[in-house]
Amino acid sequence: MATIRLGDTAPDFTAESSMGTINLYDYLGDSWGILFSHPADFTPVCTTELGTAAKFKDEFDKRNVKMLALSVDGAASHAEWIKDINEVEHTTVNFPIIADEDKKVSMLYDMIHPKADSNHTVRSVFIIAPDKTVKLTLTYPPSTGRNFYELLRVVDSLQLTAYHKVATPANWEHGKDVVVSPSISTADAKNMFAKGITEVKPYLRMTPDPTE
Repeated sequence: MATIRLGDTAPDFTAESSMGTINLYDYLGDSWGILFSHPADFTPVCTTELGTAAKFKDEFDKRNVKMLALSVDGAASHAEWIKDINEVEHTTVNFPIIADEDKKVSMLYDMIHPKADSNHTVRSVFIIAPDKTVKLTLTYPPSTGRNFYELLRVVDSLQLTAYHKVATPANWEHGKDVVVSPSISTADAKNMFAKGITEVKPYLRMTPDPTE
């Protein structure tokens, strides 16, 4: 079991899910992907998370991001749990939940941290680019639910910085000013960014969001 680091190729796998057999690479195709694990079915925090994820699906779709959840329980259990999620969260779970009873995928992605829980996965998040490289990893303890607004914000940043020579500052949100990449000289930046730059410090140059 190896730790997955940023820039690594996301391990491919084939597994059963709430929507049938899933192959990760086939499922993602040319899209971005977000893979997130849940400690177990019929757990309270996970129920709120999966309901929230379903409500956010349209936003992820706009960004060409496909969602894929995972729990160490089976597909039949997932089917019953989804009924509860839909009822409690007033939504429809509209993405696959991997059935990882043999913990094959969990081990492949180092989702089981024995000092946290020896049987269930922690709340792992992997954002995967279209070239199948891992662009972000997050690990939450089982007791802490995820912030899906933050996951959308991260996707916006990753997609922006993948295609423009910029970085995003603290608390950045789509449409706000961004940081000019340190690898670009100020003279080059003035030519590169038509909306202009503001030199706060020689190493800190700001420019309006180039996608706006």
